[in-house]
Amino acid sequence: MAKRDYYDVLGINKSASKDEIKKAYRKLALKYHPDKTKGDKSSEEKFKEASEAYHVLSDEKRKTNYDQFGHAAFEGSAGGGQGFGGFDFNASSFSDIFEDFFGDFGGGQGTSRRSSNRGNDLRYDVNINLEEAYKGIEKNVKYSTFKKCSSCLGSGAAKGSKPVKCGYCAGRGKVRTNQGFFTIQQTCPQCSGYGEKIGNPCKNCSGNGKVQGNENVTVKIPKGVDDGTRIRLSGKGEAGSKGGSNGDLYLFISIENHSIFKRSEENLYYELPVSFSDATLGTTVEVPSIDGGKSKIKIPAGTQHGKQFRLKGKGMPLLRRNLFGDLYIRIITQVPTSLTKRQKEILEEFNTIETSKPDPIIKSFFEKAKKFWKRS
Repeated sequence: MAKRDYYDVLGINKSASKDEIKKAYRKLALKYHPDKTKGDKSSEEKFKEASEAYHVLSDEKRKTNYDQFGHAAFEGSAGGGQGFGGFDFNASSFSDIFEDFFGDFGGGQGTSRRSSNRGNDLRYDVNINLEEAYKGIEKNVKYSTFKKCSSCLGSGAAKGSKPVKCGYCAGRGKVRTNQGFFTIQQTCPQCSGYGEKIGNPCKNCSGNGKVQGNENVTVKIPKGVDDGTRIRLSGKGEAGSKGGSNGDLYLFISIENHSIFKRSEENLYYELPVSFSDATLGTTVEVPSIDGGKSKIKIPAGTQHGKQFRLKGKGMPLLRRNLFGDLYIRIITQVPTSLTKRQKEILEEFNTIETSKPDPIIKSFFEKAKKFWKRS
């Protein structure tokens, strides 16, 4: 199939300027790039066709040859790979187009470098108690970090001067070397990937653009946080290098063990010790709740050891929701271990009565046990 005219491919006329050629290519590259079209062969071919056209028309010498001889100007040429239609279009050429497309559209190579110069994220552990987790609290956090140098405002260059473009990599921050068909790209050894060099470094920060100092922030810890909750403070981490953005500060919440309550997500639990006589006869007791108040619960006569009562809405608040968990109270019956003579006499009398009229559950168990022994 005959190759289309490169000007038609990009949708421009022969008098188009360099900027118009680049703009037309960008538009098509965005539309048909394989990362966006996810394997669509037709779009992939259109992307290659547009890249080929841009490769030729963006270069003054190639454009002049094409305007004079058309596609015949590149037929049978020696050199690199025959990547697009038989003209000299090697890996380095494609890398140039690829970099132009992604570099300019992504905001330029400078943007990419500034992103890589982002400061480190920091971690700070915050300890609070259960009551503070219930109510929410403001905490003052003090920590050491690298801050932007106030003398050079983070540039690393002395006052009155500024960084200059690295001549070794032409400001790209990376250098390429060809090894046969392949092109290897590496961080520039002269500027360490910044694309700039500082001729007159700032004395305050020795050209680093940042100095160590102390930071002090107040953070609001919301009610309902749980052990291990992470809070992110954007831009409160280390300062970036050479104009890079600050990292973030991450606060990790640790909640101390409570003397009464145990927590499981939004619910609270504790064990309530009850005397043998109160569990037997029944009683009413006041129990504490995490909000500092008291609640009355009725323990019915005959309450068994391990019985659990629930107080709805008396647990922990759910994070960023106007809902609360529940409070669960487990009865622990305390069997007396040291009896007075009179207590012992009363219990022996009670035991005599109990034996003559045993509890149905106890009676049933021993009847089953007797039948088991007879079978054995």
